[in-house]
Amino acid sequence: MVQKVLKDRVKFYPAYWVGLIAFVSAGLLFLFDIRLAAVPLALFLALCIISPFFPGFGFFLPIVSHGRTDKMAVAVTFDDGPYALTTPELLSLLSKHNIKATFFVVGKKAAQRPELIKQIIAEGHCIGNHSFSHDNFVMLKSSKTLFREVSSTQDTLKGLGILPLAFRPPVGITNPRLKKVLIKLDMYNVNFSCRAMDCGNRRITGLSSRILKRVRPGDIIVLHDKPPKKEGLTFWLNEIETIFSGLKTKGYTVLPLPELIGKPVMIKTEGSR
Repeated sequence: MVQKVLKDRVKFYPAYWVGLIAFVSAGLLFLFDIRLAAVPLALFLALCIISPFFPGFGFFLPIVSHGRTDKMAVAVTFDDGPYALTTPELLSLLSKHNIKATFFVVGKKAAQRPELIKQIIAEGHCIGNHSFSHDNFVMLKSSKTLFREVSSTQDTLKGLGILPLAFRPPVGITNPRLKKVLIKLDMYNVNFSCRAMDCGNRRITGLSSRILKRVRPGDIIVLHDKPPKKEGLTFWLNEIETIFSGLKTKGYTVLPLPELIGKPVMIKTEGSR
């Protein structure tokens, strides 16, 4: 893991090369027409604005958004928890189907429900970092704020005996400052390649059909363990179970995320209390 992170530190990503090409092009075009010089710069600016909203596009930093595609396998992840109402029910369902998931937890909620974090780990699942407060606009804020959001969750979880290596930003949105934050914390970014646009369980009607229609080998599936807003707990659990059963029917094996992507998601620490 450490060797891989160090390799990522010295690698230039598309934003560097596109920016370099844009400025060189602008300089050359300036010699002919100052108005033409603005075109490559405008295109670069547009890419900088748009690219963070594509969870699988590593424009500013390396992003893991899918795994190995040489066999019919996927990984299942859940964001935004833990919650007293839904997370235990979900754990029972995962146990029933013998599936190991990864929970990208919110630090504030983990601090409120430490027993659920310990239960998740005890049942063989993984924990990832999903920021401390799940501020959807955190990528628009300062580097100091971004660092605090990630590191505070690390501190909370380390006190519970685990240290995530994988960070998933709220809504999967990234920015140029995130790479330095993750390097400082020796972490990496994990997003997703298959989602149902469930709006954090506010839109779960047809959830299973959307996932099963879109899933492809190597996908990292993102779901949520937040209490559903409208349809209720039983309806949501039925949709999740239909996803699990449907994946099996389609010939997919659900692998633990570390196995699918070939790198650890977390490590256990000695600071458990």
